[in-house]
Amino acid sequence: MKIVLFGATGNVGQRVLAEALSRGHEVVGVVRDPSTTTSPDARVTLVQGDATDAGSVANVTHGADAVVSAISPRANARGMAAPSLSEAARALITGLTQAGVKRLLVVGGAGSLEVAPGKALVDQPDFPDVYKPEALASRDSLDVYRAETGGLDWTYLSPAAEIHPGRRSGAYRTSDSQLLGKSSITFEDYAVAVVDELENPKHIRQRFGVAY
Repeated sequence: MKIVLFGATGNVGQRVLAEALSRGHEVVGVVRDPSTTTSPDARVTLVQGDATDAGSVANVTHGADAVVSAISPRANARGMAAPSLSEAARALITGLTQAGVKRLLVVGGAGSLEVAPGKALVDQPDFPDVYKPEALASRDSLDVYRAETGGLDWTYLSPAAEIHPGRRSGAYRTSDSQLLGKSSITFEDYAVAVVDELENPKHIRQRFGVAY
């Protein structure tokens, strides 16, 4: 499978890249400025692309079997501003349609997961203020995918409330919209879930969550 990966050098992106390569897939890594960063793996050449620009998306994804958007809602360490996740959602929808690519998996956020029916994590009074803007931005982008995707086979994968570096166990649990009880997962096992879903799609045009 040829996978085009936006955000290939981020915490999630580099683990998805490694997991996909380990299973024999071809990966094209896309970043906003390849001159300022290094590929996580010598087998993958980074190309320039902008997930918030439909023309750029169409150009770099032509011929892909699947696309993963692992862009971060935060400014990066090199001073580049945080991208708008809603703008990225619309650009990905338009650009992939232009490129004739149907399969998209989006690295989402945990804030929109429900702690009780109809009660999202991000809306709880104890949700940390420092993370609220990116959680709301992630939820807004999910709304875009749900409302505007047309014929795109998208999947939005919410991680656990706590996602962190660690070991790859290959084990995880899934939910539809609920925050799982032990809400943590490593970047490595989140990447396993991403590639599992690409290889064996079970959540087409759906959001699902993953945690231990």
